[in-house]
Amino acid sequence: MKIAITGAGVFSATGLGKAATLDALMNMRSGVGPVKYLKTTHTEQKVGEVKFSNDELQEMIGIKRGDAFIRSSLLAIPAVKEALIQAQIFPLVQRPDNKKLRIAFISGITVGGMDKAELKYMDFLNNDSENAYIELNDCGACTEQIAAWFNNGFSMVSTIATACSSSANALMLGADLIKEGRADIVVAGGTECLSRYHVNGFNTLMILDSDVCKPFDCNRAGINLGEGAGYLVLESEESAIQRNVKPIGLISGYCNACDAFHPTASSPDGYGPYLAMRGAVENAGLKPEEIDYINAHGTGTPNNDLTEGIAAMRLFGDNMPPISSIKAFTGHTTSAAGSFEAVVSLLAIEHQFLPVNMNFKDKIEEHNFTPVTDPHPKRPIKHVLSNSFGFGGNDSAIVISGV
Repeated sequence: MKIAITGAGVFSATGLGKAATLDALMNMRSGVGPVKYLKTTHTEQKVGEVKFSNDELQEMIGIKRGDAFIRSSLLAIPAVKEALIQAQIFPLVQRPDNKKLRIAFISGITVGGMDKAELKYMDFLNNDSENAYIELNDCGACTEQIAAWFNNGFSMVSTIATACSSSANALMLGADLIKEGRADIVVAGGTECLSRYHVNGFNTLMILDSDVCKPFDCNRAGINLGEGAGYLVLESEESAIQRNVKPIGLISGYCNACDAFHPTASSPDGYGPYLAMRGAVENAGLKPEEIDYINAHGTGTPNNDLTEGIAAMRLFGDNMPPISSIKAFTGHTTSAAGSFEAVVSLLAIEHQFLPVNMNFKDKIEEHNFTPVTDPHPKRPIKHVLSNSFGFGGNDSAIVISGV
């Protein structure tokens, strides 16, 4: 069964909504820059920061200033709303026979409420005036907070935390729920905000680039962390027809694989990424040569870009499709990357363009390919392979197809 996508919404350093994202990609405008809102001493780092303060986000959404909200929730709500509006289920609707649709909400996140907990930690130790943020530190609390803003109109709410593959795995779970008849519609994706803990952790791993990152370049130096959210509305093709909603794309295949090689690094031969990509293509009923574009994980680290390329070469051989990473536009949005980049894959199909691999100059010696530098495809884009690889070797790949 192919899963219809009937709505999509995004929020990132490139702006709010799909139109702003498309404009940034088309006009080579990066959202990565100096730290503005995050309270960190690491101001030398470039980040893909959403260009609104928490107070501005709360005002935009209609949440009273002073109400206990974490930033990840504030980034997610506009993205979820954009997806629901496009899918014609905002406000959440009922069937004509008045039987309520079973609409599940699956969200990926790893940072959770760290952004507030790290600021309130001393207060937690000394008094109880900020205890509302203790409960919000849990990853699941973010998902529950988002659901509550939509009046808890979901039949099921669940959270996935598998680091950078979280939201891709949320999309897979959503597709499985529909195939198994456990939900009529699934809103799936992920959100992540920047936090000091987040930045400090990656800085300790020594994989941050203090300049705008250079994915797949031989002189790449590391990651720019980013923040944002991306969500898709999934349902069966029959459901979309019944609701008279036109699909904007399909999830035609997907696969998760785990090589468990190292807590943070990919295996030198890229075996986990290879298994994920091969499995997704096979699950879609396609041959490798039918993939028209690879939206790579492409973090800009020496390890990831080398091994992801090796894995892709193992699958595609000398017939490598166009491949690029958008991390220089948005930063690495970690848990939100999989679903955000699934939306970018949809945009590539809808508008028939290839997202350019910004800042590329010289190819990696071990690779038999260079990433995309020309946005004009040489053949129609029908099937996109979108990769998301998490810590611990939790690797996921999704095939997004046109309708």
